[in-house]
Amino acid sequence: MNVQFYSRPNCPLCEDARMMLQLVKEDVELHIEEINIEDNDDIHEKYLLRIPVIESNGVVIQEGRIDYPTLLEAFTS
Repeated sequence: MNVQFYSRPNCPLCEDARMMLQLVKEDVELHIEEINIEDNDDIHEKYLLRIPVIESNGVVIQEGRIDYPTLLEAFTS
């Protein structure tokens, strides 16, 4: 499954989300594309107050505080 992970440097919540994605990746095959929102003005404006954001197929799976059960359910159902 392809997953977009919107984040930025020096973001503690993003670090937590990255760890959650790695845990889920141990159980589900994921192809994670990490996108630094600071590299694109449009993406930066869209996600600035929402990061980290995890999206798949254009659908936001979770944002802000990311947790393992929500991700696992989304990627296995």
